[in-house]
Amino acid sequence: MLHIYRQITALGRVRPIVIAQKREAAERFPFDAVTVLPKPATHFLRRIWYRQLKDAPWQISRGETARLLGILAAERAELLHIYFGHIAVHLLPLIERWAKPTVVSFHGADVMVDLEKPAYRSATVRMLDAVRLVLVRSESLGDALVRLGCAPDKIRIQRTGIPLHEFEFRPRSWPIDGSWRFVQAGRLIEKKGLRTTLEAFAAFAREHRSAQLTIAGEGPLLGELQEMAQRLGVGGRVSFVGFASQAELRALFYQSHMFLHPSETGPDGNQEGVPNAMLEAMASGLPVFATTHGGIPEAVQDGVSGVLVPERDADALAQRLLEMAARPEALSTMAERGAEAVAEKFEQRAQVRKLEECYFEAMTGRLRASANA
Repeated sequence: MLHIYRQITALGRVRPIVIAQKREAAERFPFDAVTVLPKPATHFLRRIWYRQLKDAPWQISRGETARLLGILAAERAELLHIYFGHIAVHLLPLIERWAKPTVVSFHGADVMVDLEKPAYRSATVRMLDAVRLVLVRSESLGDALVRLGCAPDKIRIQRTGIPLHEFEFRPRSWPIDGSWRFVQAGRLIEKKGLRTTLEAFAAFAREHRSAQLTIAGEGPLLGELQEMAQRLGVGGRVSFVGFASQAELRALFYQSHMFLHPSETGPDGNQEGVPNAMLEAMASGLPVFATTHGGIPEAVQDGVSGVLVPERDADALAQRLLEMAARPEALSTMAERGAEAVAEKFEQRAQVRKLEECYFEAMTGRLRASANA
């Protein structure tokens, strides 16, 4: 994932090494210190045994644990950072056998999924007890983990870092002929609220016939969303462009007038932390229209640095879009405040420095008392 790659490669006061089960797109993400430890041949059967027979999250075997311990010893590792809470549950045998500190970071989808199952909840609590620090991308994720049973003094806010030099703020010129250009970027999955996007856009387009919507991303909802756009009568004005590189995404942002991201909680409990694409859009000068979901209100103040509406409320979203389209000066001010909010809270260098401080804190064993430190 790009946001993880950015974080790892920006570290300056520690030497990172990466252990992964496989490596993809190495030309896009160049990094030398990678050890690939493939899944064992028995992984599929082991996973079935855990999930279907034990109804519990699968965990790595003794052999895998030994191999990972060997890699950590050979690299003289002083700290283990596991990305995503559910991965840390799978690696619990390693965490409990390794004598040095472990840090786990939660990003959103890995907090509440499957936790209605007692075995999954128990394993997650056990993992949270075993690690030294728990990093979360938003205060809302931290609150959810405290409710789950995580010790508050372990939690640190570690926000997404946005490289502002890659998303330079550019003022937009607002159309006077109704040819508004909207964009949404992200995986085509339930929590991104794409059905709400299409419904709200269709309502907006009834008053602004030249409006266009571009949806960038891939995912399982593509076919359904294409059919929905046709059914709503906006099939010719909605473009599904698939995966967009960073350069393509930046160009799309600068060609657009408003960014939509009406996130919602998925049926499996899947939630957002603070969406990366939304922050990048804000940094570039795009006014953001989103929802009071997950960590989004920690980045967007309604009516000041963006617009927030309730989850799944397409009518409210359409109404706010129409209101702001009629107030171009207010839209410009909102865009400026949005970019300022990203620079203040999510600038990459500052966030990487905070991550390094978390590493040093975990290695010394002296935990600070504040969960918002």
